[in-house]
Amino acid sequence: MAITSTSAAGADDGTVSNKQVVLRVPLPEDSPAAWKLAENTPDLDSNSLHYYALWFLDFADGSLVVTLNDELIGFLTGYRRPDEPETYFVRQTAVNPRRGIPFLREKLFQAAADQEVARGVRYVETTVCAENKSIIMMLKRFADKHSASIETRVLFPSVLFSEIHHDEVLYRIGPLTTG
Repeated sequence: MAITSTSAAGADDGTVSNKQVVLRVPLPEDSPAAWKLAENTPDLDSNSLHYYALWFLDFADGSLVVTLNDELIGFLTGYRRPDEPETYFVRQTAVNPRRGIPFLREKLFQAAADQEVARGVRYVETTVCAENKSIIMMLKRFADKHSASIETRVLFPSVLFSEIHHDEVLYRIGPLTTG
């Protein structure tokens, strides 16, 4: 089921030409491509292929994939928090930057958040490492666009993980409105 479908602009402005970009709900069949994209994305936590197959089966309604002429070039995994149904948690986002679509990660995040706000979500959460300045700036732009505040706190300290890992800092954005 396609959520949004648009053709990209001409190649002279840095985008792809005559190509079909589609945002849609993921299917378990998308998991190999998502796993490969995640494995090739620097600084993204590694998950198993089985993880993506299960996620796209059980949490597909809160997630999105982006395809370009039927090739998966991005995905976002997210879900409604069971203990806080007005909170949407974005677990992971990965995009292939070599496909010539500016701000694809930001567009994907915005589309997923808009979809969830239309379903009654008032807060969007995600975790980010403090060194990931580009994602932090994206979250600030999102909050500014929605005139929402951002609260931060360490959700999982690095000592919780068995391997060398950064603190997982929770970014909570809201309250959000549909208007």
